[in-house]
Amino acid sequence: MADETHNFHFDLDRGIRDQVVEKLKKSPLLPLSKGIGPVQSGVYALFYKGKLAYIGKASKDLTKSGRTLRQRLNEHVTKINKSQNISLVDVTCRFLTFESEWWVFAAEFALITYFQPDWNFSGFGSKTPGIGRPGKPGVVSKWNALFPQK
Repeated sequence: MADETHNFHFDLDRGIRDQVVEKLKKSPLLPLSKGIGPVQSGVYALFYKGKLAYIGKASKDLTKSGRTLRQRLNEHVTKINKSQNISLVDVTCRFLTFESEWWVFAAEFALITYFQPDWNFSGFGSKTPGIGRPGKPGVVSKWNALFPQK
């Protein structure tokens, strides 16, 4: 069953971007911690010291390696805990869930293009700690330069 406090349905007569931005801004701002987030697909926003820093998605149904919001947020908790110059007490989050996997991708794209958060272009979301995106061997990402592993 969907978490009705966060699950979002689009009004197809209105623009997607405006709706998802509005709904995300109204969703609860919560401390980032282990176990936060529902076991569903959706989008999330991370705030560092009160400033929107990252928009991400969690899509559990598209591949065997898919992740729920809870799993994806837990990965970020682990990454931050293993990094220097940053503390979980400085990071908060918001999230929205969607019944359709297609809306997850559409909402993430809309939010990133609207907000253009710094960490989305820094290597933060890389699944390989200490480096940037795949295909760029030997390149240390901006995020990992600012917050190197302990």
